[in-house]
Amino acid sequence: MATQSPFSLAAQALQQFGASFSPPTWVIDETLNRVVLFLNHVLMQEPEAMRRLARQKGERIEIQWQSFAMKLSPTPAGLLERVQCDGFDLRLTVTDDSPLDIATALMRGDKPAVRVEGDVQLAAEVNWLIDHVRWEPEEDVAQWIGDGPAHTLATLARNSIEALRRFAAQHKTDATGADVRSKATP
Repeated sequence: MATQSPFSLAAQALQQFGASFSPPTWVIDETLNRVVLFLNHVLMQEPEAMRRLARQKGERIEIQWQSFAMKLSPTPAGLLERVQCDGFDLRLTVTDDSPLDIATALMRGDKPAVRVEGDVQLAAEVNWLIDHVRWEPEEDVAQWIGDGPAHTLATLARNSIEALRRFAAQHKTDATGADVRSKATP
């Protein structure tokens, strides 16, 4: 008799909770505002990304996942702003239903599964941004505590994430919930 892994049980519970829980509108709105502020913070560290976005000023980009949608438009300065508009020039729909699957893909450095509709040139620019623009948290932390401590914290964070990845890889489950972890031979 196969037993279910506690990880698959936790993932199922999270999905059931997510299906029944809907945060208040103001929480979603403020969260999206913070996401745009973060994206602009990262963009400001990459002048080429800002130049590319400035060429797309006024275009309408819609990012959708389940019932959540965010509409953005590049500004003449090469940043992003939230907009309220009808229609879109480019729609990116994240097709993964599970936030856990999306987080896992991002931790591996992969892109989540996305369906793309609309302007091909705008899609190419957005894809370039996704492929080439990276947030460097170590640089941001170094502004507050200095280079040495920031480097130490970043190394600790990288080692912790790698340990979590190894742990998760050892405790994978198949679709039935049966444990299929890889067994190391002594």
